[in-house]
Amino acid sequence: MVKSIFHLAFHVRDLELARDFYGRLLGCAEGRSTTTWVDFDFFGHQISLHLGEPFATSLTGRVGEHMVPMPHLGLILSLPDWQALAARLQQAGVEFVIAPQLRFAGQAGEQWTMFFCDPFGNPIEMKGFASLDTVFSA
Repeated sequence: MVKSIFHLAFHVRDLELARDFYGRLLGCAEGRSTTTWVDFDFFGHQISLHLGEPFATSLTGRVGEHMVPMPHLGLILSLPDWQALAARLQQAGVEFVIAPQLRFAGQAGEQWTMFFCDPFGNPIEMKGFASLDTVFSA
């Protein structure tokens, strides 16, 4: 399979606030920018944040007993990286849609997950796996 990097562009209302959240809090390196957009290295992938009105979301995705925001952006991290990010977000007082927790314990696809929103309401899910080789296990 070809290795690739995804690119996703979406709206934010304030580039400086976006720089603080994605750059300072999440630790994403800033790339190119203009007065109307900014790129970030989002854990090895490219996101482009453009000035505008964020997309509408709703809690319509059922995962187990949880309703999750749809649509949402997400990433899968190694468990130690996920744990470090979860601790950083908790320490910063980020409000979670779904607090950091384990899902599918002892099953194929066991994962840690958390949902939170950026300052503009864009939902983000971060998953943590003990082994990235099990991401697609059924």
